Amino acid sequence: MSAGEEFDAGIRCMLMRGGTSKGAYFLADDLPDDPASRDELILRIMGSPDARQIDGIGGAHPLTSKVAVVSPSTSAEADVDYLFLQVGVDDARVATTQTCGNLLAGVGPFAVERGLVEAHEGETRVRIRLVNTGDDALASFTTRNGSPLYSGSTAIDGVPGTGDPIRIEMLPGARALFPTGNILDRIDGHEVTLIDNGMPIALMRAQPLGISGQESPLELESDPTLTAAVERIRRAAGQAMGLGDVSDQTVPKVILVSEPQHGGAISTRAFIPARVHTSLGVLMAASVAAAVQIPGTAADAVAQLPGSAQLGIEHPSGILPAEVRVGRDGDGTWWATSTTIRTARKLFDGTVFPRPHSSTPVRSRADKEVQ
Repeated sequence: MSAGEEFDAGIRCMLMRGGTSKGAYFLADDLPDDPASRDELILRIMGSPDARQIDGIGGAHPLTSKVAVVSPSTSAEADVDYLFLQVGVDDARVATTQTCGNLLAGVGPFAVERGLVEAHEGETRVRIRLVNTGDDALASFTTRNGSPLYSGSTAIDGVPGTGDPIRIEMLPGARALFPTGNILDRIDGHEVTLIDNGMPIALMRAQPLGISGQESPLELESDPTLTAAVERIRRAAGQAMGLGDVSDQTVPKVILVSEPQHGGAISTRAFIPARVHTSLGVLMAASVAAAVQIPGTAADAVAQLPGSAQLGIEHPSGILPAEVRVGRDGDGTWWATSTTIRTARKLFDGTVFPRPHSSTPVRSRADKEVQ
Protein backbone atom coordinates (compact mmCIF):
# COMPACT_ATOMS: atom_id res chain seq x y z
CA MET A 1 0.00 0.00 0.00
CA SER A 2 1.53 3.33 -1.07
CA ALA A 3 1.61 6.46 1.06
CA GLY A 4 -1.86 7.89 1.53
CA GLU A 5 -3.78 4.87 0.18
CA GLU A 6 -4.99 3.98 3.67
CA PHE A 7 -7.12 7.14 3.47
CA ASP A 8 -8.79 6.23 0.17
CA ALA A 9 -11.65 4.54 2.05
CA GLY A 10 -12.76 7.98 3.22
CA ILE A 11 -11.93 10.65 5.80
CA ARG A 12 -14.16 12.55 8.19
CA CYS A 13 -14.74 16.04 6.84
CA MET A 14 -16.98 18.99 7.55
CA LEU A 15 -17.57 21.58 4.85
CA MET A 16 -18.22 24.99 6.32
CA ARG A 17 -18.69 28.53 5.18
CA GLY A 18 -16.56 30.76 7.34
CA GLY A 19 -17.14 34.46 6.75
CA THR A 20 -16.90 35.07 3.00
CA SER A 21 -14.88 31.91 2.32
CA LYS A 22 -15.68 28.22 2.22
CA GLY A 23 -13.47 25.31 3.15
CA ALA A 24 -13.04 21.73 4.30
CA TYR A 25 -12.44 21.28 8.05
CA PHE A 26 -10.53 18.26 9.37
CA LEU A 27 -9.24 17.01 12.68
CA ALA A 28 -5.46 16.71 12.50
CA ASP A 29 -5.72 13.12 13.79
CA ASP A 30 -7.76 12.18 10.71
CA LEU A 31 -4.97 13.24 8.32
CA PRO A 32 -1.39 11.97 7.77
CA ASP A 33 1.22 13.29 10.21
CA ASP A 34 3.78 13.84 7.46
CA PRO A 35 3.17 17.26 5.82
CA ALA A 36 4.06 16.04 2.32
CA SER A 37 1.66 13.07 2.57
CA ARG A 38 -1.01 15.33 4.06
CA ASP A 39 -0.70 17.86 1.23
CA GLU A 40 -0.81 15.13 -1.44
CA LEU A 41 -4.02 13.82 0.12
CA ILE A 42 -5.56 17.30 0.38
CA LEU A 43 -4.90 17.92 -3.32
CA ARG A 44 -6.75 14.72 -4.18
CA ILE A 45 -9.64 15.65 -1.90
CA MET A 46 -10.00 19.16 -3.31
CA GLY A 47 -9.57 18.11 -6.94
CA SER A 48 -6.38 20.02 -7.68
CA PRO A 49 -4.74 20.72 -10.01
CA ASP A 50 -7.71 21.50 -12.25
CA ALA A 51 -9.23 24.88 -13.00
CA ARG A 52 -12.71 23.50 -12.25
CA GLN A 53 -11.67 21.13 -9.45
CA ILE A 54 -14.26 18.91 -11.10
CA ASP A 55 -13.05 15.72 -9.38
CA GLY A 56 -12.97 17.12 -5.83
CA ILE A 57 -14.82 19.31 -3.36
CA GLY A 58 -12.95 22.54 -4.13
CA GLY A 59 -14.97 25.43 -5.51
CA ALA A 60 -12.69 26.43 -8.43
CA HIS A 61 -11.63 29.71 -6.79
CA PRO A 62 -9.00 30.55 -4.14
CA LEU A 63 -11.78 31.65 -1.75
CA THR A 64 -13.39 28.21 -1.91
CA SER A 65 -10.24 26.08 -2.13
CA LYS A 66 -9.28 26.25 1.52
CA VAL A 67 -8.70 23.78 4.34
CA ALA A 68 -8.69 24.13 8.14
CA VAL A 69 -6.88 21.50 10.21
CA VAL A 70 -7.84 21.61 13.89
CA SER A 71 -6.40 19.82 16.92
CA PRO A 72 -6.13 20.19 20.70
CA SER A 73 -3.60 22.95 21.30
CA THR A 74 0.00 22.25 22.16
CA SER A 75 0.00 25.62 23.94
CA ALA A 76 -1.16 25.84 27.55
CA GLU A 77 -2.71 29.23 26.74
CA ALA A 78 -5.01 28.02 23.94
CA ASP A 79 -7.81 25.50 23.56
CA VAL A 80 -7.20 24.42 19.97
CA ASP A 81 -4.62 24.81 17.22
CA TYR A 82 -5.74 25.89 13.74
CA LEU A 83 -3.55 25.22 10.72
CA PHE A 84 -4.72 26.87 7.50
CA LEU A 85 -3.95 25.36 4.10
CA GLN A 86 -4.45 27.41 0.94
CA VAL A 87 -4.91 24.88 -1.84
CA GLY A 88 -3.97 25.82 -5.38
CA VAL A 89 -6.80 25.47 -7.89
CA ASP A 90 -5.05 24.77 -11.19
CA ASP A 91 -1.64 24.07 -9.68
CA ALA A 92 -0.58 21.29 -7.32
CA ARG A 93 0.34 23.57 -4.42
CA VAL A 94 -0.62 23.69 -0.76
CA ALA A 95 0.57 26.87 0.98
CA THR A 96 1.00 27.32 4.74
CA THR A 97 2.66 30.74 4.78
CA GLN A 98 -0.50 32.65 5.66
CA THR A 99 -3.60 32.16 7.74
CA CYS A 100 -7.26 32.85 6.94
CA GLY A 101 -9.43 35.02 9.16
CA ASN A 102 -12.61 33.96 7.38
CA LEU A 103 -12.16 30.22 7.95
CA LEU A 104 -11.12 31.17 11.48
CA ALA A 105 -14.77 32.03 12.09
CA GLY A 106 -15.69 28.36 11.75
CA VAL A 107 -12.91 26.93 13.92
CA GLY A 108 -14.65 27.50 17.27
CA PRO A 109 -17.96 25.93 16.21
CA PHE A 110 -16.07 23.05 14.54
CA ALA A 111 -14.11 22.42 17.75
CA VAL A 112 -17.40 22.16 19.65
CA GLU A 113 -18.92 19.91 16.95
CA ARG A 114 -15.95 17.53 17.21
CA GLY A 115 -15.87 17.52 21.02
CA LEU A 116 -12.53 19.30 21.38
CA VAL A 117 -14.14 22.06 23.44
CA GLU A 118 -17.06 21.78 25.86
CA ALA A 119 -20.01 23.99 24.98
CA HIS A 120 -21.48 26.31 27.62
CA GLU A 121 -25.16 27.10 27.58
CA GLY A 122 -25.60 30.57 26.09
CA GLU A 123 -22.07 31.45 24.97
CA THR A 124 -18.88 29.51 24.38
CA ARG A 125 -15.47 31.11 24.09
CA VAL A 126 -12.62 29.30 22.35
CA ARG A 127 -9.03 30.50 22.41
CA ILE A 128 -7.39 29.53 19.12
CA ARG A 129 -3.70 29.39 18.30
CA LEU A 130 -3.11 30.22 14.63
CA VAL A 131 -0.33 27.78 13.78
CA ASN A 132 0.68 29.52 10.54
CA THR A 133 1.48 32.85 12.22
CA GLY A 134 1.79 32.10 15.94
CA ASP A 135 -1.01 34.55 16.77
CA ASP A 136 -3.84 33.86 19.20
CA ALA A 137 -7.51 34.65 18.67
CA LEU A 138 -10.55 34.46 20.92
CA ALA A 139 -13.80 33.36 19.26
CA SER A 140 -17.12 33.88 21.07
CA PHE A 141 -20.38 32.43 19.75
CA THR A 142 -23.79 31.19 20.84
CA THR A 143 -24.24 27.56 21.89
CA ARG A 144 -27.45 25.82 22.92
CA ASN A 145 -27.95 22.27 24.15
CA GLY A 146 -24.27 21.54 23.57
CA SER A 147 -24.18 22.66 19.93
CA PRO A 148 -23.27 25.86 18.05
CA LEU A 149 -26.13 28.03 16.88
CA TYR A 150 -25.76 28.93 13.22
CA SER A 151 -29.06 30.72 12.58
CA GLY A 152 -29.43 34.36 13.53
CA SER A 153 -30.07 37.88 12.30
CA THR A 154 -26.51 39.07 11.59
CA ALA A 155 -25.71 39.84 7.95
CA ILE A 156 -22.23 40.25 6.49
CA ASP A 157 -21.62 41.71 3.04
CA GLY A 158 -20.63 39.11 0.50
CA VAL A 159 -22.84 36.38 2.01
CA PRO A 160 -26.57 35.95 1.28
CA GLY A 161 -28.90 35.63 4.24
CA THR A 162 -28.06 35.98 7.92
CA GLY A 163 -26.48 33.96 10.70
CA ASP A 164 -25.56 33.99 14.36
CA PRO A 165 -22.72 36.44 15.08
CA ILE A 166 -19.24 35.11 15.85
CA ARG A 167 -17.02 37.65 17.58
CA ILE A 168 -13.32 37.19 16.76
CA GLU A 169 -10.78 39.09 18.79
CA MET A 170 -7.17 38.98 17.62
CA LEU A 171 -5.03 39.14 20.73
CA PRO A 172 -1.82 41.20 20.89
CA GLY A 173 1.15 39.35 19.44
CA ALA A 174 4.91 39.67 19.53
CA ARG A 175 5.42 40.58 15.85
CA ALA A 176 6.15 44.14 14.81
CA LEU A 177 3.18 45.98 13.31
CA PHE A 178 5.56 47.59 10.79
CA PRO A 179 8.08 44.85 9.85
CA THR A 180 10.53 47.30 8.21
CA GLY A 181 10.26 49.77 11.08
CA ASN A 182 8.89 52.38 8.67
CA ILE A 183 5.38 53.74 8.34
CA LEU A 184 6.05 54.38 4.66
CA ASP A 185 8.47 52.66 2.29
CA ARG A 186 9.21 53.29 -1.37
CA ILE A 187 8.98 50.29 -3.70
CA ASP A 188 9.22 50.36 -7.49
CA GLY A 189 8.70 54.11 -7.39
CA HIS A 190 5.53 53.91 -5.26
CA GLU A 191 4.81 54.83 -1.64
CA VAL A 192 3.81 51.65 0.16
CA THR A 193 2.91 50.88 3.77
CA LEU A 194 4.08 47.42 4.84
CA ILE A 195 1.98 46.40 7.83
CA ASP A 196 1.04 43.16 9.60
CA ASN A 197 -1.89 43.21 12.01
CA GLY A 198 -2.64 39.51 11.57
CA MET A 199 -2.00 39.45 7.81
CA PRO A 200 1.10 40.89 6.11
CA ILE A 201 -0.01 43.36 3.46
CA ALA A 202 1.53 45.92 1.14
CA LEU A 203 -0.92 48.82 1.14
CA MET A 204 -0.78 51.54 -1.50
CA ARG A 205 -3.03 54.10 -3.15
CA ALA A 206 -4.73 53.00 -6.35
CA GLN A 207 -4.50 56.28 -8.26
CA PRO A 208 -0.71 56.29 -8.84
CA LEU A 209 -1.19 52.98 -10.66
CA GLY A 210 -3.53 54.66 -13.14
CA ILE A 211 -6.81 53.32 -11.77
CA SER A 212 -9.59 54.74 -9.62
CA GLY A 213 -9.73 51.89 -7.13
CA GLN A 214 -13.44 51.32 -7.84
CA GLU A 215 -12.93 48.82 -10.65
CA SER A 216 -14.44 45.33 -10.42
CA PRO A 217 -12.19 42.37 -9.60
CA LEU A 218 -12.52 41.13 -13.20
CA GLU A 219 -11.45 44.49 -14.62
CA LEU A 220 -8.36 44.54 -12.42
CA GLU A 221 -7.42 40.91 -13.11
CA SER A 222 -7.75 41.56 -16.87
CA ASP A 223 -5.21 44.41 -16.91
CA PRO A 224 -1.80 42.79 -17.59
CA THR A 225 0.16 46.02 -17.02
CA LEU A 226 -1.48 46.50 -13.63
CA THR A 227 -1.13 42.89 -12.50
CA ALA A 228 2.56 42.85 -13.50
CA ALA A 229 3.20 46.05 -11.52
CA VAL A 230 1.34 44.66 -8.48
CA GLU A 231 3.34 41.44 -8.57
CA ARG A 232 6.67 43.33 -8.77
CA ILE A 233 5.66 45.37 -5.73
CA ARG A 234 4.47 42.26 -3.89
CA ARG A 235 7.73 40.38 -4.40
CA ALA A 236 9.83 43.35 -3.33
CA ALA A 237 7.56 43.89 -0.33
CA GLY A 238 8.02 40.27 0.71
CA GLN A 239 11.79 40.69 0.76
CA ALA A 240 11.51 43.93 2.71
CA MET A 241 9.17 42.36 5.28
CA GLY A 242 11.59 39.51 5.93
CA LEU A 243 9.48 36.88 4.15
CA GLY A 244 12.18 36.02 1.62
CA ASP A 245 11.35 35.01 -1.95
CA VAL A 246 7.54 35.10 -2.09
CA SER A 247 7.17 34.28 -5.78
CA ASP A 248 5.60 30.93 -4.83
CA GLN A 249 3.80 32.24 -1.75
CA THR A 250 0.44 33.91 -1.24
CA VAL A 251 1.70 36.62 1.11
CA PRO A 252 2.05 39.49 1.38
CA LYS A 253 -1.24 40.61 -0.11
CA VAL A 254 -1.25 43.84 -2.10
CA ILE A 255 -4.20 46.05 -1.21
CA LEU A 256 -5.01 49.11 -3.28
CA VAL A 257 -6.91 51.83 -1.42
CA SER A 258 -8.94 54.82 -2.52
CA GLU A 259 -11.47 57.28 -1.11
CA PRO A 260 -14.58 55.61 0.34
CA GLN A 261 -17.72 55.80 -1.77
CA HIS A 262 -20.38 54.22 0.45
CA GLY A 263 -19.97 55.67 3.92
CA GLY A 264 -17.01 53.58 5.02
CA ALA A 265 -13.58 54.72 6.15
CA ILE A 266 -11.70 53.59 3.04
CA SER A 267 -12.21 51.59 -0.17
CA THR A 268 -10.09 48.53 -0.96
CA ARG A 269 -9.19 46.13 -3.73
CA ALA A 270 -7.15 43.15 -2.52
CA PHE A 271 -4.90 41.00 -4.73
CA ILE A 272 -4.68 37.50 -3.16
CA PRO A 273 -2.19 37.50 -4.94
CA ALA A 274 -3.13 36.98 -8.62
CA ARG A 275 -6.90 37.00 -8.28
CA VAL A 276 -8.71 39.99 -6.77
CA HIS A 277 -10.80 39.27 -3.69
CA THR A 278 -14.54 39.62 -4.33
CA SER A 279 -14.86 40.89 -0.76
CA LEU A 280 -12.05 41.13 1.83
CA GLY A 281 -10.37 38.80 4.29
CA VAL A 282 -10.91 39.46 8.00
CA LEU A 283 -7.21 39.80 8.82
CA MET A 284 -6.57 41.87 5.70
CA ALA A 285 -9.26 44.25 6.96
CA ALA A 286 -7.61 44.34 10.38
CA SER A 287 -4.29 45.35 8.83
CA VAL A 288 -5.97 47.99 6.65
CA ALA A 289 -7.92 49.37 9.63
CA ALA A 290 -4.74 49.73 11.66
CA ALA A 291 -3.04 51.63 8.82
CA VAL A 292 -6.07 53.91 8.46
CA GLN A 293 -5.65 55.13 12.04
CA ILE A 294 -1.91 55.82 11.95
CA PRO A 295 -0.74 59.17 10.53
CA GLY A 296 1.59 59.08 7.54
CA THR A 297 0.59 55.70 6.08
CA ALA A 298 -0.42 55.20 2.46
CA ALA A 299 -4.03 55.03 3.68
CA ASP A 300 -3.89 58.29 5.61
CA ALA A 301 -4.41 60.62 2.63
CA VAL A 302 -7.58 58.91 1.33
CA ALA A 303 -9.23 57.66 4.54
CA GLN A 304 -12.19 59.25 6.29
CA LEU A 305 -12.18 58.43 10.00
CA PRO A 306 -15.61 58.09 11.62
CA GLY A 307 -14.53 59.15 15.10
CA SER A 308 -15.25 55.73 16.62
CA ALA A 309 -13.35 52.49 17.16
CA GLN A 310 -15.31 50.66 14.45
CA LEU A 311 -14.27 51.31 10.87
CA GLY A 312 -16.12 50.30 7.74
CA ILE A 313 -13.69 48.85 5.20
CA GLU A 314 -15.30 48.99 1.75
CA HIS A 315 -14.71 46.14 -0.71
CA PRO A 316 -16.29 44.99 -3.99
CA SER A 317 -19.20 43.24 -2.23
CA GLY A 318 -19.97 45.80 0.45
CA ILE A 319 -18.49 46.91 3.77
CA LEU A 320 -16.65 44.89 6.41
CA PRO A 321 -16.84 46.43 9.90
CA ALA A 322 -13.54 46.19 11.78
CA GLU A 323 -12.98 47.34 15.34
CA VAL A 324 -9.27 48.08 15.68
CA ARG A 325 -7.41 49.80 18.49
CA VAL A 326 -3.95 51.24 17.88
CA GLY A 327 -1.47 52.64 20.34
CA ARG A 328 2.15 53.55 20.75
CA ASP A 329 4.61 52.42 23.39
CA GLY A 330 7.03 54.71 25.11
CA ASP A 331 9.77 53.80 22.65
CA GLY A 332 7.56 54.86 19.73
CA THR A 333 6.61 51.33 18.65
CA TRP A 334 3.08 51.05 17.26
CA TRP A 335 0.78 48.17 18.23
CA ALA A 336 -2.79 47.16 17.30
CA THR A 337 -5.56 44.77 18.28
CA SER A 338 -8.69 43.97 16.29
CA THR A 339 -12.19 42.59 16.70
CA THR A 340 -14.50 41.56 13.87
CA ILE A 341 -17.95 40.06 13.62
CA ARG A 342 -18.39 37.15 11.23
CA THR A 343 -20.87 34.35 10.68
CA ALA A 344 -20.28 30.71 9.79
CA ARG A 345 -22.43 27.76 8.83
CA LYS A 346 -22.02 24.00 8.72
CA LEU A 347 -22.79 22.86 5.15
CA PHE A 348 -22.25 19.14 5.45
CA ASP A 349 -20.65 16.69 7.85
CA GLY A 350 -19.64 13.25 6.71
CA THR A 351 -17.03 11.31 4.77
CA VAL A 352 -15.04 12.63 1.84
CA PHE A 353 -13.40 10.31 -0.67
CA PRO A 354 -10.14 11.50 -2.27
CA ARG A 355 -9.47 11.12 -5.97
CA PRO A 356 -7.70 7.77 -6.54
CA HIS A 357 -3.97 7.72 -7.07
CA SER A 358 -2.99 7.98 -10.73
CA SER A 359 0.05 6.50 -12.43
CA THR A 360 0.04 9.33 -14.99
CA PRO A 361 0.68 13.05 -14.40
CA VAL A 362 -2.35 15.12 -13.49
CA ARG A 363 -3.08 17.89 -15.99
CA SER A 364 -5.68 20.60 -16.03
CA ARG A 365 -7.45 20.82 -19.39
CA ALA A 366 -10.38 22.99 -18.34
CA ASP A 367 -9.00 25.96 -20.24
CA LYS A 368 -8.95 23.92 -23.48
CA GLU A 369 -12.01 21.75 -23.21
CA VAL A 370 -15.53 22.61 -22.12
CA GLN A 371 -17.92 19.65 -22.18
